[in-house]
Amino acid sequence: MGGKARKAPIVETAPRPLVLALPKGRILERSVEIFGKAGYDLSPVLSKSRKLIRDCGPLQVWILRSSDVPTYVHHGAADLGVVGSDVLREQSFELYEPLDLGIGRCQMVVAERASAPVDERALAHLRIVSKYPRITRRYLESRGLTAEIIKLSGSVELGPITGLSDRIVDITETGETLRQNGLEIVDTVMEISTRLVVNQASLKLRGREIAPLLERLAELVV
Repeated sequence: MGGKARKAPIVETAPRPLVLALPKGRILERSVEIFGKAGYDLSPVLSKSRKLIRDCGPLQVWILRSSDVPTYVHHGAADLGVVGSDVLREQSFELYEPLDLGIGRCQMVVAERASAPVDERALAHLRIVSKYPRITRRYLESRGLTAEIIKLSGSVELGPITGLSDRIVDITETGETLRQNGLEIVDTVMEISTRLVVNQASLKLRGREIAPLLERLAELVV
């Protein structure tokens, strides 16, 4: 009766895998390719399953909308993420951006109807439609221009065609879609590429795991 109480056994739990947030769409496939070359097999994310969380060895991959990737990384739910620089500049999160992965290169441009060029200095009320109102506003300010910015979620090319706007600010790779809709590029706002972003706290707390990943990827994209 007077014996010593037994101590509960110590159960060691395995550390959770690093969480990598990847965007849906074509960048997903390119990301799987480049991570594979770096020694990280992410092929399970390309299966036809609708699961949004996939275990890929030392990494757990979350498949998200591109616009949500910075949010998950910024708040520490994900340790790392892959996202376009256009999304990063629009959302203005303070994230560590160690690598330009060299994929998804394109341009953000200003375009207008080829048959109705705009005199931006003379037009009393300039209207621009874009998916990127913050970037558009900063671009206008840098040129000393003012305009009404109308945010759309898709098919911004219709803006000038339907009379909703005078110009658009949108992303293009070749400009072919713009040409087919009677639009022409009048200026370039920024060059866009896909970046690897890292949560600041994760970089400090799990640097030993993150550093080798960054080194392997860096060897591929230099």
